[in-house]
Amino acid sequence: MELLLQTLINGILAAGIYALVASGLALAVGVVGIVNFAHGEFTMIGAFIAYLLFVGTGLDPFLSLGLAALVLFGVGAITYLGLIRPVLAAPELNQMLLTFGLSVALQNIALLLFGADTRVVSTSYQGATLSLGGLSFGVPPLLAFGLSVVILGALYGFLDRTRLGLAVRAVAQNRLAPGLLGIETQRVYLLAFGLSAALAGVAGVMLSVMLYASPTVGFAYTLKAFAIIVMAGLGNLRGVVPAAIIVMGGLGNRRGVVPAAIILALAEALVSTYLPGGGGWVEAVFFLVIFVALTWRSWRAA
Repeated sequence: MELLLQTLINGILAAGIYALVASGLALAVGVVGIVNFAHGEFTMIGAFIAYLLFVGTGLDPFLSLGLAALVLFGVGAITYLGLIRPVLAAPELNQMLLTFGLSVALQNIALLLFGADTRVVSTSYQGATLSLGGLSFGVPPLLAFGLSVVILGALYGFLDRTRLGLAVRAVAQNRLAPGLLGIETQRVYLLAFGLSAALAGVAGVMLSVMLYASPTVGFAYTLKAFAIIVMAGLGNLRGVVPAAIIVMGGLGNRRGVVPAAIILALAEALVSTYLPGGGGWVEAVFFLVIFVALTWRSWRAA
């Protein structure tokens, strides 16, 4: 029983980062209307920013979150202006090939700059734990989870309570009508894609402490984020997940990303703990979630 509780705790703590990455991808999909296969590489860039700042200046990664968010917002804005905007009217296959090519390019640039070795940010509290009732809470995962809750709360507050956030939601709901009301759609796209990259970068900073920085670390998180936003689009999960469920392609019920992230993180933790060769089974679970979710949505649309 203690092992099960510890596994569930580990899964819940991991869900904070998953929700950050998935919320960023949901912004790209829901507002801009493009599936960004390079989203995980923004996470990788955030991890290396934290590593370089720690090695060069000794700055604690959690204190570099704001700087990493600003840098990645700029990277996302430049990516949108230079690469994404020109293909928004192109067929979806062209868009996917572009973002996949960007993913490969960013991975190889990182390999040229840093090599294939993983880089670990060794803070003084990296292995520290807190014990409560025989259960252990790692300090870095606990900090990352708490910060993720705060950041996601700020994101949802921005989208719900500010004029600019309402403009983002309006464009997500209807891409033509907001322009008739004076909302500059292209600026909203730019903001949404920048925020998408910033969220991924912040998650990468947290990963540099909890896991490592590596040129290939981003791919797994692209897969996880995609699984989460697909699962969050399953409208019939309302009876299982007591939260509003987002529909892929819109942000009206976007909070479904968070419970979906928790479900996936718990599934990953349970599979890794209780099934032999858990790592391989985890990847199978991700692909199964994506396959079942897309099949279900296709059946409902038919």
